[in-house]
Amino acid sequence: QVQLVESGGGLVQSGGSLRLSCAASGINLDVYVMSWYRQAPGKQRELVATLTRSGSAGYAGSVKGRFTISRDNAKNTVYLQMNSLKPDDTAVYYCNANRKLPGWTMDYWGQGTQVTVSS
Repeated sequence: QVQLVESGGGLVQSGGSLRLSCAASGINLDVYVMSWYRQAPGKQRELVATLTRSGSAGYAGSVKGRFTISRDNAKNTVYLQMNSLKPDDTAVYYCNANRKLPGWTMDYWGQGTQVTVSS
């Protein structure tokens, strides 16, 4: 059974930092494209950061320079370091693992972790 378990969310003041973790079981994250998404109340889920199998990272414009996605293959865990947090970063953050093979796609989601940034 595949599980992605996020942790590290919480309440932080504007300008503060948090590090989110996404621990996987049942799959090896090093063969997946790993992403963090977020969804604020009343808004659509949006892509925040992506890390390819080769280690290339991409970020949404709103978080570029403030957030860093990384992976520890030994721990089978992906992280999202979030610095200089703003109230607009308040959302539920979700971890996603995606792998495309000929004819099918494997796609897994975590349950989400709440991040609240106070002004």
